[in-house]
Amino acid sequence: MEYVYAALMLHKLGKEINEDNVKKVIAAAGVQPDDIKVKALVAALSEINIDETLKSAVMTPVAPVPQPTQTQVPQKKEEKKEEKKEEKKEEEALEGLAALFG
Repeated sequence: MEYVYAALMLHKLGKEINEDNVKKVIAAAGVQPDDIKVKALVAALSEINIDETLKSAVMTPVAPVPQPTQTQVPQKKEEKKEEKKEEKKEEEALEGLAALFG
């Protein structure tokens, strides 16, 4: 992937995408360039119009992940407390009915 990034950077800067330039960018990043990968990339990109490819690429937006707010947390606790109170009331009512019928 770093080879593609190197080619995109060269393209953005208006530099020629050739083996020497790609190797220089990869080496500047602190990685030993692989000659086979560089040759394959340059050969593949020689037949592609990068500007047209970038324009036609579908960019999928990343939906933001909703973050819980502090107001939501206490509401949940209150709801749980209310549910527990309702359950206790129901249990007490059933116990009262059981006492009537012995």
